Amino acid sequence: CVGPDNECVGPDNLYDGRGKHKGLPLPNIIQWFKTMTTNEYIRNVKLSNWEPFNGKLWQRSYHDHIIRDKFELERIREYIRTNPKWWNKDRNDPNKH
Repeated sequence: CVGPDNECVGPDNLYDGRGKHKGLPLPNIIQWFKTMTTNEYIRNVKLSNWEPFNGKLWQRSYHDHIIRDKFELERIREYIRTNPKWWNKDRNDPNKH
């Protein structure tokens, strides 16, 4: 964290710039996000004719990473932007099974 008004994410929790815990632990937030998005997907399969997916929508765990500077942040943003075009080469692509 750079200053007292900034927020940051620690290994298991959200902190304000003074290092004080704020809110739920990070794993709870991730679980909430996965639950809400899965429920929205299921709702749209039923109501909006979205294509059903018989596998898991989310992987079981996640990888934490501290972004240390703006260059690393941009590298990660670029990875997220370009990642979908490589999916068909990924071993986990459901169309390969």
